[in-house]
Amino acid sequence: MAGASLLTLLDDIATILDDVAAMSKVAARKTAGVLGDDLALNAQQVSGVASERELPVVWAVAKGSFINKLILVPAALLISAFLPWAVTPLLMFGGLFLCYEGVEKLHHGYQHRQAKKQSLTTAEDASQALNTDLKNLAQFEKDKVKGAIRTDFVLSAEIIAISLGVVAMQPLLNQFLTLAVIAVVMTVGVYGLVAGIVKIDDLGLSLSQKKGNGRKISLYHGIGRFLLAAAPYLMKALTIIGTIAMFMVGGGILTHGLHSVSVWITQAASAVAELSLIGPILAWFTPSVLNALFGLVAGALALTLMSLIQAGFTKLKKGNR
Repeated sequence: MAGASLLTLLDDIATILDDVAAMSKVAARKTAGVLGDDLALNAQQVSGVASERELPVVWAVAKGSFINKLILVPAALLISAFLPWAVTPLLMFGGLFLCYEGVEKLHHGYQHRQAKKQSLTTAEDASQALNTDLKNLAQFEKDKVKGAIRTDFVLSAEIIAISLGVVAMQPLLNQFLTLAVIAVVMTVGVYGLVAGIVKIDDLGLSLSQKKGNGRKISLYHGIGRFLLAAAPYLMKALTIIGTIAMFMVGGGILTHGLHSVSVWITQAASAVAELSLIGPILAWFTPSVLNALFGLVAGALALTLMSLIQAGFTKLKKGNR
């Protein structure tokens, strides 16, 4: 009797796991687009860190990502069960925050370039600047990690929300297991690839310094030199792609939550598809471009509003003094 009960239990577990595997595949396909943006964003978020600190920083962000998902998976299940109407507004708030961070990043980059043009050039001033940079290095790294974890939280929330939509009609246990599988696989996959990307230059250096003779060693040297030459351009490209992805993902979340805007974007893509021979190709890009532009405008408005609020608080504090 006990043996039969055990076999029944094992059969039930096997059925559940089979269902979870099937649903996880569907959820993974649906979240593939966000996953690509997540990869680009996180790779560019850890760029600019000292070479020997790249992997520790990636590991710190990966741990933060796991904590994000430990919060998001049960929160998503609870919200879906008791406050389903709150899912869209919360996602839209996260999307707006992502757009805000994107515009703030552009604004900060512009200010940095302007400051560089006005930088002092004497040896003494350069030495002082170097000392200041060394003191700020630890803080710079902490800021990078915090920023990457914040960005990961928004992207993870969208991935979890999309996955939850796939399993919404399934039993609670199946929902939980599917979301858990997606959370673990996505985190390991993304940050494993990020770690590989940021260490491409080290791989290139290692291959270019291999000792020996023959065609195999020459091939290693050639690949190594190519990777060394390509690494700076790849990181620069990822920085640009990652910033654009902020607006595409954030803008996409916002437009998806605004039905009339979403309908207009769909109609615009349909109209573009009929323009010429390359219409279908242009139509494929149109929603992403319009989402990115919407995200850029929304982020600029959010940054302006935050700047006005901060200026108001500053004036208020000075007045109280």
